[in-house]
Amino acid sequence: MQRIRNSKDFFAGALFIAIGIATIALGTRYTLGSAARMGPGYFPRILGILLIVLGGILAARSLQVPGTRFAAFRWRPTLIVLGSVVLFGAIVRPLGVALSTVVLIVAASAASHEFRPRESLVVGVLLAALAVGVFVVGLQLQLPIWPGQA
Repeated sequence: MQRIRNSKDFFAGALFIAIGIATIALGTRYTLGSAARMGPGYFPRILGILLIVLGGILAARSLQVPGTRFAAFRWRPTLIVLGSVVLFGAIVRPLGVALSTVVLIVAASAASHEFRPRESLVVGVLLAALAVGVFVVGLQLQLPIWPGQA
């Protein structure tokens, strides 16, 4: 039995394999079809197979290439990022997509030890413009852009 030399690659590979298996399992409810006439289950099955192959490559690589150990898990950044996503979901209707996206980006950025408010605000404004362009204009989702729009 070989020893795992790179735990990050090993666990990333194991996660990809697990997601690939779950994707294939969930995709079996749909008809597969053929390459010429793909059914709704064709893409999930191919995606699952590719994830399993990628996970296998990563896991095999973890036995060959030395790597670093996992750092201690930090709860504070995880809770800040998850909390900012929940906050976004709670305020997107009353404040609109633009302001909610800026709040999300600035709040989630605060989880980093390299947090710079001005840079986060600039990135938040740019991503808010992108979110409005993609979701409201492009996909025509019925979301307000600014507060007070219904």
